Amino acid sequence: MNPKEVIGDLIEAIAFLALQHINEKTKSSKDGWVPAAEIKRDLNLNFIAVPRANKQHRPKGWLFAILARILEDKGLIEYKKDKSNRAFYRPLTK
Repeated sequence: MNPKEVIGDLIEAIAFLALQHINEKTKSSKDGWVPAAEIKRDLNLNFIAVPRANKQHRPKGWLFAILARILEDKGLIEYKKDKSNRAFYRPLTK
């Protein structure tokens, strides 16, 4: 396999691991929605995404956003924001 394929496969595998975690968290959620902040914290998915010479105030959840979008595009999760602008995800049932 070439590096492009390997990287794509690894990112997709990570997305499916995140989906497993979301499925587990959904079981203990009263309405089925899991806060994105909780997912990112549980899976340690907050990272600094700029070179050291640049300034970023704190780690961001950009990796989880990519993983969630992959899962959304595959029709495996759905997304919503509440009135306080907090993001939530839940698995879609087929």
